[in-house]
Amino acid sequence: MEQVFEGIPKTTLTVDGSTILREDVTDDWGSRLQWKVTFNGKTVTTATALRTEHSYKHPATEPGKYEVILQMFKYMNFKKTGAGGEYVVSKYVDISNPVTYTL
Repeated sequence: MEQVFEGIPKTTLTVDGSTILREDVTDDWGSRLQWKVTFNGKTVTTATALRTEHSYKHPATEPGKYEVILQMFKYMNFKKTGAGGEYVVSKYVDISNPVTYTL
């Protein structure tokens, strides 16, 4: 059974201090959601985003500029770069606007 991608998933993020708030995802494919956090341009973490939770607070302590975006997994096939490697075709796609906050 193949996954059908109807519509383009989308949501809007806002910032309240260092807490990221999100709206419901429209055109949700039902696959894994994750928060992607970058610090000074480098990815520092990805965290599972549950559909029942509409906020995320990264436990950051280092001063600097953080950027957060919500992503959804787009499954295309099982092809990987070797045993336990990275997916070749399947990937996470950005479904929100990026937001930034500074500590």
